[in-house]
Amino acid sequence: MTDEEVLHEFRSCDALLEGHFKLSSGRHSAHYLQCARVLMNPDRAGRLAIALAQKLPRDLRSQIDVVVSPAMGGLIIGHEMGRALGKDAVFLERPEGTFELRRGFRLEPGAKVLMVEDVVTTGLSSREAIAAVGREGGEVIAEAALVDRSNGTVDLGVPFYPLIDINFPSYAEDEVPPELAAIPVSKPGSRK
Repeated sequence: MTDEEVLHEFRSCDALLEGHFKLSSGRHSAHYLQCARVLMNPDRAGRLAIALAQKLPRDLRSQIDVVVSPAMGGLIIGHEMGRALGKDAVFLERPEGTFELRRGFRLEPGAKVLMVEDVVTTGLSSREAIAAVGREGGEVIAEAALVDRSNGTVDLGVPFYPLIDINFPSYAEDEVPPELAAIPVSKPGSRK
């Protein structure tokens, strides 16, 4: 799937938003990718997951024991990646602010994990999820995501395979340009 085909999937369901957004990372942007909207259609979610799975090197795919994703954002794409790879897919939650497995999910000691996210901007959520997998006894061997918003700069400590790199500018709270600051801010992400 080409970058333009991926963007078409986002545009076709109004999942590429324009305005003033505060991202889950705390940064501000004039663009927001509402992955929940692009993933709400099971056929589209499946197509995107298959395309993402094809980005993974064959030898890596053969090592994966289980797919893990952080809730909420990574839950649907993580599930679809599990389907595309023929692996179980479980998710992490933050009931007390720290990621953990719940609902009877567990990892076999030393399980080789593919971490799956929807969007990566700073990588903070991903690094927290990767650390949680380690506490739960697994080993994250790579991460895959629908979108890399880091401009290729994110370091997750493991190989990273995004479906698409989107380089919409984002700004720290004290760097927001006046024209963006003049627009009321919206926070459509899953974290408050």
